[in-house]
Formats: sequence, structure tokens, C-alpha cells
Amino acid sequence: MLTTKSNSYTFQKSGIWYFSRRIPADLKRHYRTGRIAYSLRTKSIRDARTRAVSDAAKLDRHWHILRISSNDLPGKHLLTDAVNEPLAEASIDNHSFKAAVAVYLRLKGNDRPPTFEAAVRRSCGYLIDCCGMKDLKEYVRSDATKFRDYLFAKGLNGASVARIFGTVRAVINLALSEFGLSIVNPFSNVYFDQSQGVKKRLPVKPEDIKKVQAECFKTDDEKRWLVALVTDTGMRLAEGAGLLKSDFILEDGILCVDIKPHPWRPLKTASSTRVIPLVGSAHWAAKRILAGTDSSKFAFPNYNDGQRTNANSASAALNKWLKKKIGSGYSIHSFRHSMRDRLRAVECPSEVIDQIGGWLSQGVGNSYGKGHKVEITFKWVCKIKLSDFQ
Repeated sequence: MLTTKSNSYTFQKSGIWYFSRRIPADLKRHYRTGRIAYSLRTKSIRDARTRAVSDAAKLDRHWHILRISSNDLPGKHLLTDAVNEPLAEASIDNHSFKAAVAVYLRLKGNDRPPTFEAAVRRSCGYLIDCCGMKDLKEYVRSDATKFRDYLFAKGLNGASVARIFGTVRAVINLALSEFGLSIVNPFSNVYFDQSQGVKKRLPVKPEDIKKVQAECFKTDDEKRWLVALVTDTGMRLAEGAGLLKSDFILEDGILCVDIKPHPWRPLKTASSTRVIPLVGSAHWAAKRILAGTDSSKFAFPNYNDGQRTNANSASAALNKWLKKKIGSGYSIHSFRHSMRDRLRAVECPSEVIDQIGGWLSQGVGNSYGKGHKVEITFKWVCKIKLSDFQ
């Protein structure tokens, strides 16, 4: 008997579990078959799913690299070999933007995920397509304003333009330092409206939060545990998806989650490192995670392969589910906005709010000391608990 589990890329045949995944249409030219399939050499469904998720993530990274070398990459014909140029030659005789990209990737790209190099190449490729490949000394202010208008004309929003400019600016700044060039970076301090085309993220209303939490309790699976955890902590989705089971700790007798950087999932800022006391749906989710019988060290093994947390996969799946429950206009990140509003509503001090959410506090004084004890933050999160799950 043959049973296929498409959501976990597994099927069972004669008691043995197999991996199976269809090759995307745009990558079929790289293969001689339309599907990758092989034995996982186990009769355990849990072991099979863990191995399959890991193998699927490795395939995703490989396919990503194949895609960034395809023809749709901006400036691809000029950037493909940049990283292979000898550093000494690039820094002494060659001051081209291509050489600058090569230096940047060598010095900044170590131990970074494939998405880092892809983002750098894509951002720099846009500049080449717009203004051409030049020596760094040849780029002028009019190139920068032309580049800005070019990106907006392509339909990119202000946030995307800001990221692209930030990358190009960083590449040039590093190259100017490495090459010993005393010129002003023309891509610095270029004005543009960062809010242009950006949709405002709406906080989720308390009644909808309770509705989502009830659905999580009803479905009671790994994806819903992650949603429940986010709704009553305000943590970023990637922070939650990359947790270990051992990140759930008891502090002063209170069940908490210890959010800290991991090799597979770094944190956005230094202030993101924090301990959050768990109440309501988050407390329920933590207990369900810790009561699990699978052998994985990860709280959410379907989104981790040991090398990288696939937060994008989690976001796509959970946002689709969320839309069905409370309608459009919201995302999982909306619960983070809601958390701040809920704490404000009970007149929680701003520095406590910042500590719970891992937001960067304003003011020099806030950088001193270790912050509030868990018993203090616990008092405030108890005030905003919407649901009692046991």
C-alpha cells in the first residue's frame, strides 16, 4: 500500500518511509526527471518527517542558488563572476563597482546564508541595469537620484527602495575604505519617501485574537502552537520558529521563554534578547510543545533543519491560515503590534513594554542595568491575558 503525505514530502511503501518532491517547473532543465524520490530508511513517521524537512530545506537552498543565477537577476551578466576575482587585483588596480561587490561579498559574506549573497547581487544588479557598470569615481549624485526614480518606477515600495539603497551604500562605503579612495559616496543621504507604497500593518482586535486563540486550542498542532505563542508574547515569528525546547525555562517559578540568538536563527537587534513570562495561549502552547514525544531538540522541527530557520515558510503558511479566520489586512506580525497596544491599554510603563517586546528603548539611561525582573513583567502580561487555556 502506498500513502503519500505531500505536506511533509513523504510517502510510505511496504512499511518504509520515502522522500518525494516534485521539481519546480522553472528548474526542470537542470534534471533528467520530474521528481526526486528516495528511501529515508526508517519505519518511524516522526524520524521520516524530521529527515524530510531537513532534506527539503537543503533542496530549497540549492534551488535558490540555481534561481539567482538565472536570467532574471538584474545585472547578472556583469555580476556573476565578481566574487571569483582575486581580492588583491581588485583592490589595487580595479576600482569598478563589480570589484566593489566582490570585496563586499568576500569580507561580509562569510558564514552568511545564501539569501545574503542573493540580496546583495540583486540590489547591486539593479544599479548596474539603471546606471551601468562604472568605476566608483564615475558615479555622481545624478546617478543616485536616477536610481531612486528607477526603483520606484519598477513598482517597488519605499521600504524595498530603502533596503536596496542601504545595500548599495554599504558596498560602496566598504570598497572606498578598502581601495583607499577619498571620495564622497553619492548614494548617501538621498531623499525618498520610505512610506511610499507601504501598507500600514494593522493590530489585531482583541475579539479576533480570542477567536484565533480558540482555533489554535481546537486544532492543537505544531503550527497552531506557534501562532498561540506569538499572540500572547508579541515575539517576532522568526524568534518563535527558531526556538529550542530548552529555551522554555522556569524563572522564579514562572514558565518563560528565553529568546536568544542561535546559529540557525540570529536576532534582529541586541535588544531582542529577552525573557518573556508566558500566560494564556502562550503558556498553553509551551506546555504542549514540552509534552511532545518527538526526539527533535527544536520546538518547531518542521521549520528547522539544524542550519537555518525557515521563517518564510512559516509566514506563508500561517498568514494564509490567518486570513481564512479573521479576513485580509492582517499578518502574524500584526499580533506584535497588538501586543504593544494591549500593554498600553493597561497603562504598562513604556520601558516594561520595550523589554517584553524586545523593542529598542530611547534614551541613554535605558541602556544601563539588567532590566526588570520576571516577576514585574509577569504582573503586566497577566493584565492583558485574553484566554485561559490549560
